Amino acid sequence: MAGGGFAASGGGTEFEAKITPIVIISCIMAATGGLMFGYDVGVSGGVTSMRPFLEKFFPAVAKRANDPKLNSNYCKYDNQGLQLFTSSLYLAGLTATFFASYTTRQLGRRLTMLIAGFFFIAGVILNAAAQDLAMLIIGRILLGCGVGFANQAVPLFLSEIAPTRIRGGLNILFQLNVTIGILFANLVNYGTAKIEGGWGWRVSLGLAGIPAGLLTVGALLVVDTPNSLIERGHLEKGKAVLKKIRGTENVEPEFLELVEASRVAKLVKHPFRNLLMRRNRPQLIIAVALQIFQQFTGINAIMFYAPVLFNTVGFGSDAALYSAVITGAVNVLSTVVSIYSVDKLGRRVLLLQAGVQMFLSQVVIAVLLGIKVKDHSEDLSRGNAIFVVILICTFVSAFAWSWGPLGWLIPSETFPLETRSAGQSVTVCVNLLFTFVIAQAFLSMLCHFKFGIFFFFSGWVLVMSFFVFFLVPETKNVPIEEMTEKVWKQHWLWKRFMDDDDHHYVDGGKNGHGKGFDPHSQL
Repeated sequence: MAGGGFAASGGGTEFEAKITPIVIISCIMAATGGLMFGYDVGVSGGVTSMRPFLEKFFPAVAKRANDPKLNSNYCKYDNQGLQLFTSSLYLAGLTATFFASYTTRQLGRRLTMLIAGFFFIAGVILNAAAQDLAMLIIGRILLGCGVGFANQAVPLFLSEIAPTRIRGGLNILFQLNVTIGILFANLVNYGTAKIEGGWGWRVSLGLAGIPAGLLTVGALLVVDTPNSLIERGHLEKGKAVLKKIRGTENVEPEFLELVEASRVAKLVKHPFRNLLMRRNRPQLIIAVALQIFQQFTGINAIMFYAPVLFNTVGFGSDAALYSAVITGAVNVLSTVVSIYSVDKLGRRVLLLQAGVQMFLSQVVIAVLLGIKVKDHSEDLSRGNAIFVVILICTFVSAFAWSWGPLGWLIPSETFPLETRSAGQSVTVCVNLLFTFVIAQAFLSMLCHFKFGIFFFFSGWVLVMSFFVFFLVPETKNVPIEEMTEKVWKQHWLWKRFMDDDDHHYVDGGKNGHGKGFDPHSQL
């Protein structure tokens, strides 16, 4: 995280930093945490539409889904137990995040990723071998703990190890892997659904062992971030790692900056309480809002339940999995677009453009389904069905180059070091909480709102686009340590939150550190 530089002038000078192979490898290894998360999200939707799985664990749903008489298109899968299978993961992740915040600070980013890996492996074993519902849910809970630890450590690790000029792109690796995980899960489900003998779902759940293993091995191989080493008092080691990842001997300026940031951070005894301080409020408000909005785009609803959704809209189950694979592929490709564009076009442009695209595609989907899919009839012609898939792809692609990656990137780069770990915790928590709410409620909402569910989400897209337009500042190419000066103090609204520590603000230009930190304001 090449920060602030020694310039007292307007621009933050960038520290010397080559893009070294070790940075690339570390980031790829770390981002497999995203692969695991994506796989878990993608696999549950496909598995829950497999008949042998439903017959074994949810006989009531299996009976309903196969009984032509009692079948309402939108209500086939409305079952709290079935929703709990999907959403228990997020509830567990939520709880784990609090512990993860502690381990991220005290034991470092790397060990936290290792712990996540072990949780994942244990969860996969239980899921693949599940004999009854309890075993299945416990497995999901262990996976959830893994998600909590991984989502806490990985974005921080990526933000801290990347040089400023490619920070956005490298950070999105995490999101890219989430999308690859989802696609991989959809492909696996497409294959395993064809297995005779009804044990295909075990293969689907068991193959999650691949990303779990990768993350664990990756965590054993990577080095911890300089920020984390310095924060825990290993200064020399931190400096050595910094030289290694920056590919240069000249790291003194950046090193001193990290030491200073860490010294300031140490003065904070209660990071969570500190988050609520007036001048940390803008970051907190934006981080929380982005997470809530990210879920209310309706993306997870579509991703989790794509096979079930397409089934409901009247595709056969084979066609449904097939369509889910297509949306998964679009998701991956669009995330690649954002890796290239995020540090060039900036964060705001992507969020606003995508808002328009998502709003339009959802409204059209709602209108089309409203006219064509009645509760008990399925007169969605082939052409219309393809049209629905195209619209969903349009929606997914917009999300994947905007709200998907940026919902994680913006919070991880805006919190100052002293509240970064706590801020990331709150971010992950809010995200998982709302993911849980949507996962738990979606199938019931589909049952009650019918096609109106797309109107519901499109309304939210409108709200969030206004929020971005007025309240989210542009953070591209701003070193993390200079956010206060360059971003918050320049914003029409947020600058009001920054002035309360100005009367004893050490003039950044003169003390040689171009910094907006003032140690006194935290004592």
